[in-house]
Amino acid sequence: MYFELVANVSQRKIIHIDMDAFYASVEQRDNPKYRGKPLVVGGSPNQRGVVAAASYEARKYGIHSAMPSKLALAKCPNLIFVKPRFEVYRAISAQIHDIFRLYTDIFEPIALDEAYLDVTSNKQGLPYASTVAKRIRTEIFQQTKLTASADVSINKFLAKIASGTNKPNGMTVILPEDAEKFVESLPIEKFHGIGKVTATKMHDLGIRTGTDLKERSLEFLVQEFGKVGKYYYKIARARDDRAVEPNRIRKSIGAENSFAEDLSDKESILLELKQVARILQERLDKNQASGRTLTLKVKFSDYQQITRSRTFGDNINSLDKIIAEAIALFEAIELENRSIRLLGISLSNLNPGELQQVLQLSLFE
Repeated sequence: MYFELVANVSQRKIIHIDMDAFYASVEQRDNPKYRGKPLVVGGSPNQRGVVAAASYEARKYGIHSAMPSKLALAKCPNLIFVKPRFEVYRAISAQIHDIFRLYTDIFEPIALDEAYLDVTSNKQGLPYASTVAKRIRTEIFQQTKLTASADVSINKFLAKIASGTNKPNGMTVILPEDAEKFVESLPIEKFHGIGKVTATKMHDLGIRTGTDLKERSLEFLVQEFGKVGKYYYKIARARDDRAVEPNRIRKSIGAENSFAEDLSDKESILLELKQVARILQERLDKNQASGRTLTLKVKFSDYQQITRSRTFGDNINSLDKIIAEAIALFEAIELENRSIRLLGISLSNLNPGELQQVLQLSLFE
């Protein structure tokens, strides 16, 4: 065995809070003429940029975050574009964090609109995590007039995987005795941490549900997927021993895209690279961040992965600079007629003065 599963994690009580279409909902709250209409935050009607957030009315047209403005507008010609007001979103996020602190100091922000809370021992002495979640959702609405969805279970993976089951303005509870059956019944695409490309490979291996994944040995999963195979082995058994980690400081900001079909022609590759750069630049703007080290990540069709980096004398965050440097790094790679299934760009060595403003997320959101 490569590791030992942590015992007795079923004693933990973890809540995942996710604000409903946060940025878009704030804009609809503050401007009555936007209510009930398809709206996106970010991008622009002149078809430049990418969508940062979409209202539920816009999502009915298939519009989602990180979608190019041009495509979003094609899906909904009457789409409303609103400039982001990140100072407002941050203020509301801080207000919500104050509500969390009424119940626990152990909460881990994932973004301005999302967080994990460990309420195993909560300040109010409430016996059930579901009660805590209900009260938090009520207080958020009373103070902000915004709705939040909450998901409750015994670990972070289960709390996250339940997210979206009852959105918007809903709650899902996965009890310890139901955890494994819940995971077994899920399509593999619903697993948090398994993207489209990995799901396709799993389908090729005959893995389509949580039950199929659970039937594979640890050795098989590590052989097929490398180190992440250990993670797949654990989550197939509803196990996740990661702690809720408050106040982590982010060290990098990035974006990446996996492709349903591998890319081989240079023109398509560069177009996708520019799109990833646009998403990264939007995230830098959102966090008011810049960095000195740019890293390009390339994963080939055979799952071999390489990275190339360059460190600059000054901090960068402009789109033109990111695109130019990412292309320069890409041009130095010997492709040898290999096709590409994933491209990613990140900035690290963030400005020290900005680090306190930026919450820890995964390297590539």
